[in-house]
Amino acid sequence: MSLEALRPSPLVEQAAQRLRDQITGGQWPVGTKLPGETTLAGTLGVGRSTVREAVRALVGAGLVRPRQGAGVFVIATEPTEDWPTRLRRAAVADVYEVRAMVEVQAARLAAARRTEADITAMRAALELRRTTAGADHAAFVDADIALHAAVVDAAHNPVLTDLFTEFAPALRQGLIDLVELLGLRDGDPQHGDARHATLVQAVTDGDGEAASHVLQTELDATLAQLLGR
Repeated sequence: MSLEALRPSPLVEQAAQRLRDQITGGQWPVGTKLPGETTLAGTLGVGRSTVREAVRALVGAGLVRPRQGAGVFVIATEPTEDWPTRLRRAAVADVYEVRAMVEVQAARLAAARRTEADITAMRAALELRRTTAGADHAAFVDADIALHAAVVDAAHNPVLTDLFTEFAPALRQGLIDLVELLGLRDGDPQHGDARHATLVQAVTDGDGEAASHVLQTELDATLAQLLGR
């Protein structure tokens, strides 16, 4: 099997599937080092960023693993999950990376700028999140986003607020997929309640380090689960 140039759209999915075919078809056995980004990009007729995302999808599928300073190596010839599910994981991981960039800084600013009205809003949002424990995933996610929106609003930065508002639809779908993919509410309908309570308290106390830390820690842990690290 030889690699061929790809047709336009959706390139990342096509590139990931083509590379996966090379691995599952035995052309790149376990222990083989993948060609470099530049080589793969030229062969597939896509940009290096597309190759990078495709390789990350393969990492999520448990087929390859990067080694610092050495390259990316094949570690399995069959994915640990079905391919569509693994691609969903990779897509949600993209959402989480952007989420961290926006929300971690917003939490730090919120701790420094929150008002009594902001504190009231965050506490109300936390309580609403708790009342959706018995609701479906979509309702729970909507309540979760409302709480995070209250934290972002407390930063009193209109650009951050606008960014979060524009990002919210993608975040909503990403969170619904996340809950389903990882079964986060299977044994805990109020998944993450203690951490969210800690976040609200840290912002209320004006502790920016604690607020940003609890968010960063949670997002990093979830991202690691998504990527199978």
